[in-house]
Amino acid sequence: MKLRNAVFATLSVLSASTLVYAQTALKRGDALVSQARYAAAIVEYRNVSSDAGDSYARAIYNIGVCHYELWQTDEAITFYKRAIELKRGNYPRAFYALGVALEDQQKFMEAKEAYLQAIETSQNEFSPALHKLGVLEAKSGELRKAANLFRDAASRSGPHQAASHNNLGVMLAQLGFLREAETQFVEALKRSDGSLADAAHNLKLCRSLLTTSQTRAPFALL
Repeated sequence: MKLRNAVFATLSVLSASTLVYAQTALKRGDALVSQARYAAAIVEYRNVSSDAGDSYARAIYNIGVCHYELWQTDEAITFYKRAIELKRGNYPRAFYALGVALEDQQKFMEAKEAYLQAIETSQNEFSPALHKLGVLEAKSGELRKAANLFRDAASRSGPHQAASHNNLGVMLAQLGFLREAETQFVEALKRSDGSLADAAHNLKLCRSLLTTSQTRAPFALL
């Protein structure tokens, strides 16, 4: 019995040591990322042991992010997929990053599926994926679907919110609802403290159309 307890104690210490080392490596890697030293960050993240549980999955995801920043998109996709597997398919942020990378490669159907997985695995809470999915639907001509996605994204806080209001306005304008579109452009400017140039352009254009009864114009989608 004493031997079994001794073995258990040893294993516990080793596990704790592994986790502490993993957290240290992650912090060093994160610091290098903040300095845009992505290749050096990859070296640090690789020091995280595969025995480190969620820390290892995070390290693998972070390596993917670094490859993406280094314009090594194929490698980024590989690591995002590995991170998702390590988390048994429950990694909304990795699904979102995967979607962005796939979209860069013009693999739009695969990107759409990745965004859908980000939404599903987050119980519909990963708002940036709602916005990105809306953009894909808009580009494919599904204006009403896109409008619903942008409306949902716009109702949730985050850096995507102003762009979601703008894009909802674009969809509404293209569907002929100029008054409703005007409201969304105003809200986009409010959410961005007036810094969203495309929303300002769209608002001006929308108000011009309201005075001429036209409905078609080059609105800017974000």
